[in-house]
Amino acid sequence: MSIEMGTETSTEDYALRPATADDAEFLADMLTAAVNWDPAREAVSRDQVLADPRTAHYVEGWPRRGDLGVTAVAPGGRPIGAAWLRSFGADDPGYGFVAEDVPELSLGVVLAWRGKGVGRALLREAVRRAADGGFARICLSVERANRARLLYLGEGFVTVASGPDSDTMVLSVPGR
Repeated sequence: MSIEMGTETSTEDYALRPATADDAEFLADMLTAAVNWDPAREAVSRDQVLADPRTAHYVEGWPRRGDLGVTAVAPGGRPIGAAWLRSFGADDPGYGFVAEDVPELSLGVVLAWRGKGVGRALLREAVRRAADGGFARICLSVERANRARLLYLGEGFVTVASGPDSDTMVLSVPGR
């Protein structure tokens, strides 16, 4: 059961609120978690993620003009997950780049909170905020072996391009 509270949505276990500049470090943590989704692979450190321009640009200077995001917080305010949208240019594309007017979604959830609906709630709120922000589509890149791919398919994303191990997916934002 969800309860709308102004810009914040709450469930019994966690609340969703807009991501702010104060969340920049946590977004970097969630980006690192997203990069390290596969426990069978050697982990990439947070420092490595932030030193690599291909990944660092997802969070550098958060928030930039046009960025949208949502943070899930446990009782007491501790962040447990985040989803954010950032637009990229053709000269510095993200992994899931489709077009300059199609922001790319990043999403991460703290390990202990995975599988409890937090990711789905974050995704749905990010999509709602994208609609409110006037975006007609959002995109992402996901490795095919990542369970999150099933979440994205279930929420209406479609594959528009494929690489050796990953897919670029697009969602037409409802109501746009």
